[in-house]
Amino acid sequence: MGTWGPTTTTTRWAWPDEHFYPRRVLVTGAASGLGLAISREFLALGDEVILTDIHAQAPPEVAELAGRWTYRRLDVTSDADWLATAAEIDSLDVLVNNAGIAVGGPIGTTSMQAWQRIVDINLLGVVRGCRTFADRIPRGGRIVITASAAGLVHAPQMSAYNATKAAAVALGETLDAELRHRGVSTSVICPQFFQSGLADSLSGEDAKSDEMARKLLARTHLTSEIIARRSMKGIEARRTVITPDAFATFAWYSKRFTRIPFMASTRLIGRFAARGR
Repeated sequence: MGTWGPTTTTTRWAWPDEHFYPRRVLVTGAASGLGLAISREFLALGDEVILTDIHAQAPPEVAELAGRWTYRRLDVTSDADWLATAAEIDSLDVLVNNAGIAVGGPIGTTSMQAWQRIVDINLLGVVRGCRTFADRIPRGGRIVITASAAGLVHAPQMSAYNATKAAAVALGETLDAELRHRGVSTSVICPQFFQSGLADSLSGEDAKSDEMARKLLARTHLTSEIIARRSMKGIEARRTVITPDAFATFAWYSKRFTRIPFMASTRLIGRFAARGR
């Protein structure tokens, strides 16, 4: 399963809502960006964290972590990898479905191959994780899904990304309704663009859209660490939809409560984006 990091306390104790500390947490896409930052947050609480990613061995950023952790290779698109992971993990308190990629561009420039890849990772990767572990998570446990503000509000020229993140939000809300009665909550994290390794996953099919995404990712003051710290508050409070920054919160409420002007503004953005091509 990888190498254990330095060991912290193993005392197990219960809070009134029946979850236990330290918890066993599995995070996908944990070798960098938000997945790594969320892993650090759980480790800081004294939890045991299983970090997973597509690398065969733990990258240096993972190997330097303090706390009780393991690393294992897990491709979220592989049924065999999920089965192998489940065979080696007898219990799990928190599942964090974080792995994801980005694809930008108008509907006509995004290939079906790119659509299939982003659906397989951003949506079906989450589905596989939840199907594997949802029934194993005890009362007091949590399922976490990393989506995006793009799953709540839908800017033009991001159809593939928007669609998969909106589906992730819908899946999270559905699971929360299915599982909350037995004490398992589901939280969906929906941040705006923040500094992370997401730009490295861009498909390269639409150069202008990729360039714009990289600028947005580079110019924001938000970092993976800020988003992780704010998201943890929502996860621990069992919030279903978490908007960990002001823009995401403002955009979501604008769409919900001022729908007509909101839609007019997104159409205007779409017109200007088309002129720039």
